[in-house]
Amino acid sequence: MPQLMLGQLAKSIAGRDKGRYMVIIDIIDENYVYVVDGDLRRVENPKKKKIKHLQMLNKRADLIAEKLAKKRKINNEDIKEALNELIDVSQEGKSNQI
Repeated sequence: MPQLMLGQLAKSIAGRDKGRYMVIIDIIDENYVYVVDGDLRRVENPKKKKIKHLQMLNKRADLIAEKLAKKRKINNEDIKEALNELIDVSQEGKSNQI
């Protein structure tokens, strides 16, 4: 099982949301997590997703992880902001490899 962290960036590799980037906001057990993207999957209604249907990326939204650890509320704007930062960083890394 890959190392899971709250606030970790993941990409869906199966299901209707295939190809979408999401943030892990809760770890249920060794098979399932709750993920949100702040848009289609909002904080109020997170998606329960099998870990095997996610590609775990080696990036983490520190602000989200910190808020979750302190049991503070997160909102959809926080998620969208974190995703924009993390996705821009990962896309820059890909463009440098080409």
